[in-house]
Amino acid sequence: MTERTPAEPTPPPPPAPPVPPPVPEVEIVSEMTAQALFDKCETLARNLWWTWHPEVHSLFRDLDPIRWRQLDHNPIALLREFTPERLAARASEMVLHSRINYHYRRLKEYLSDRRRTWGKTHANILGALPAAYFSAEFGIHESVPIYSGGLGVLSGDHIKSASGLGVPLVGVGLFYSQGYFKQQLDLNGWQSEEYLETHVENLAMEPAKDPTGRPVTVQIDTRNGRLLAKVWQLHVGRVELYLLDCNVEGNRPEDRELTSRLYGGDDRIRIRQELVLGVGGVKALHALGITPGVYHLNEGHSAFAPLEVIRERMQDDGQPFDGALRTVASQTVFTTHTPVPAGHDRFHGGLVEEHLGPLRDQLGISYEQLMGLGRVDPQNPNEPFCMTVLALKVSRKANSVSQLHGRITRRMWAHLWPWREEEEIPIGHITNGVHIPSWLAWQMRQLYDRHFPEGWIYGMGEPEPWQNIHHVDPGELWETHNSLKNLLLAFVRRRVSRQCRRRGEPDDVVEAARNLLNPAILTIGFGRRFATYKRATLIFSDRDRLAALLNNPERPVQLIFAGKAHPKDEPGKRLIQNLANMRRDPCFKDRIAFLEDYDINVCRHMIQGVDVWLNNPRRPLEASGTSGQKVVLNGGLNLSILDGWWAEAYDGSNGFAIGKGRSHVNDEITDLRDAKSLYEVLEKEVVPTFYDRDADGLPKRWIELMMNSISTLAWRFSAHRMVMDYTRTMYVPAAGGVSCDMDRR
Repeated sequence: MTERTPAEPTPPPPPAPPVPPPVPEVEIVSEMTAQALFDKCETLARNLWWTWHPEVHSLFRDLDPIRWRQLDHNPIALLREFTPERLAARASEMVLHSRINYHYRRLKEYLSDRRRTWGKTHANILGALPAAYFSAEFGIHESVPIYSGGLGVLSGDHIKSASGLGVPLVGVGLFYSQGYFKQQLDLNGWQSEEYLETHVENLAMEPAKDPTGRPVTVQIDTRNGRLLAKVWQLHVGRVELYLLDCNVEGNRPEDRELTSRLYGGDDRIRIRQELVLGVGGVKALHALGITPGVYHLNEGHSAFAPLEVIRERMQDDGQPFDGALRTVASQTVFTTHTPVPAGHDRFHGGLVEEHLGPLRDQLGISYEQLMGLGRVDPQNPNEPFCMTVLALKVSRKANSVSQLHGRITRRMWAHLWPWREEEEIPIGHITNGVHIPSWLAWQMRQLYDRHFPEGWIYGMGEPEPWQNIHHVDPGELWETHNSLKNLLLAFVRRRVSRQCRRRGEPDDVVEAARNLLNPAILTIGFGRRFATYKRATLIFSDRDRLAALLNNPERPVQLIFAGKAHPKDEPGKRLIQNLANMRRDPCFKDRIAFLEDYDINVCRHMIQGVDVWLNNPRRPLEASGTSGQKVVLNGGLNLSILDGWWAEAYDGSNGFAIGKGRSHVNDEITDLRDAKSLYEVLEKEVVPTFYDRDADGLPKRWIELMMNSISTLAWRFSAHRMVMDYTRTMYVPAAGGVSCDMDRR
């Protein structure tokens, strides 16, 4: 991370007016008032600003708590079940009028007041030339299912923080009508996938329109015909997110399904999706009248975008290809997240020519020149076309997502710069962060509001406000954490009992699920994609030793797991099956729970309520990781391999480390060594510290670790800090402004 100057705090909004006492009878409102009230709720629902404001979330929940849960917390779908008159009656019954009016005013003030934002001061040049942030997925909320995991959630957090900071930015992605799959486990614990069609009318999006008011549709030419994509617009606070959708009349039937699923299909589907994202995304911005000052490629999926920008420059400004490439590269920044060579998209020449051929013709370059842009060795005809190589060649600023990942990435791509020492490879790092308001539990937010300086939330990317956690009474912090833990366990019981009922398990099994886990027991959570390198079952390496830990009569431990395996990842599915079936083992009965269909909602409950978050990837394969950063905000502690973000976060007093930050060349030896360390840390550090209580029943040393974790890590690994770093060191210079450069090594 780079050295920063303090952010300028923004004055807080006015406090909420007192809620009037309930009236004995349903309030009578006029038809016009009922419609006006409904319109205000609709306005709130149609800007995803509400997703990081729990008080607005609770407002919608109070309209109908049961349907709210059944509809995946989707306010648009909920409002479709109300008439204005029925909503007005319910608002009177629940005394919601003042809350609706207050939050409506807050939203309007937030959208209109851009003058006092951090971005206005530090990124003014982007006001006329905004940053265009391209990503294959955006995880904003569970009700908008166009994400699969960490990359998407990071993208969602990035644009939310850009909104909060007032950084002029637009997002560009794809609309997946079936999203990522819904996960279910059968009686044998095997994962099955179900794809559900998303009803567009239930999403907070609308057709994007050009300056003349016409809906935007773009055309991308290929050697075997054209692709059409319409453009949707979502409001994410102050940021506009544009999503391209190929379900358009005029496309062939198979092309209408092109953007239906996230990360599905073969290489041909993948390259066509990436063509739509990159080339189609640039065309969409042009049609919308948006002229970016910087193009941010979040991972290699969107690397075709600069080629289309180069074509525009050649056409509009008469530049030759080489000159246009230099110009566009100076405005392009690239973030890579993948530390594994096999994780980078590669395509054979036939696919590239089929889909990029018409664009290549307009660029005036040969097939060999185009393929060379995607090859480490341009002269090697057998080397496939790599999207990451293309992204590195058409950008002048590139970064990895943690300090350790930076070293790995420079080593991985050093052969692109054979004349440089590895330390001089021009790939820096900006460590990932999380959007604090999205992941901070409401109960913890109230605690911080009581003890932190007024308006602290506007300086959440700075260290000073967070030091006040040390002034909080330990008992108050502990009780707040325990209340969140109880909410998590109630959620686990509901989910697991429903899973058992769906599978047709006996009544006694369903009933046992309703009483699963114990709030007094040390609770460890593990939630992430079930790729084999993440080693979800490492803790089961020595079953007898684990059983002794879990069933210790005085100091027991319980585990909560969640996560999906890619539909084509058979080894990952077997990991899930093995783990899910542990519940039948008498050694682990009532001590293990597996939650199906891991998504933002499940993640939110887990990271807010666990005592410890377990992360044990095989070092150095975790580029960054952000789930543990979310845990920090809510008082949980990390127990992690020294990889990704934890390698630069752990200081010996803010959590627990597995191993010494080293790995063996033999993976089996690494796994054995890490498993041994994991057990030792649990037995000698984690468990004793948690159960060591004072006369008041408080684990004083544990609470001290919680406070140290919050004060040292919450600000440092926030998306606000991350976006400020991107803005100062990447966006502003790329757009033509002056700023300090990042650590480029």
